[in-house]
Amino acid sequence: MNKWIFAIFGYIIFRTPGAILGFLLGSLIQKGSTITINKITQQDFELNLLALASLVIKADGRVSQKELDFVRNYFISAYGQQRANQTFRIFNNHLKKTTISTQKIGQLFNRYLSNESRLQVLHFLFGIANADGTISSKELERLKEFSYLLSLSNLDYESIKAMFIEQLDNADKILEVQKNDPIDVIKRSYRDMAKKHHPDKVQHLGEAYVKASQEKFQKIQKAYEKIKTERGF
Repeated sequence: MNKWIFAIFGYIIFRTPGAILGFLLGSLIQKGSTITINKITQQDFELNLLALASLVIKADGRVSQKELDFVRNYFISAYGQQRANQTFRIFNNHLKKTTISTQKIGQLFNRYLSNESRLQVLHFLFGIANADGTISSKELERLKEFSYLLSLSNLDYESIKAMFIEQLDNADKILEVQKNDPIDVIKRSYRDMAKKHHPDKVQHLGEAYVKASQEKFQKIQKAYEKIKTERGF
């Protein structure tokens, strides 16, 4: 079994649900291997993101191989095989020594990541939960908690949720509008959403995040076209 699987299983087996990695590891990173996202190192971002991913995987009380594979493939796509393995290895090695609540990760991300980056983090976590084809109520509870910790609005949460879970009013939720909103309100909301979720906003996070953001952007455009067709404008 690959090292990345051991890393995540190590978390699931040895730590309590509220105990996750949330500290800076600058002294453990090889010289020249880090870049910064504002004032948080790339390695710190990856490790804390992996901690949140572990909690999503564990949320419904079972470990899905598809969800594990989703995380693995995402990290490899974003950072390459060698770097991804290094992140999983560091995560596993320090897991048994560090216990910090999700509040710490929320504080770290809120301080150093832009709103657009935090939106993409939530989208990534939804992708994990959806990797096995369904998002359970327990997973939704955890995702809602993380949305709050990342200082995202309820509209943000419902918009991203609607990108993964089919509902009758999906298009409205994705665009953060009401069914009977005036056309000018819908157009303005679309412009705001297109700006907020534009892939250029997350280029600094890596290629995998840009690709996921492009998919999210396409869903926003599709939702807008659906509303335009329904409303006839």
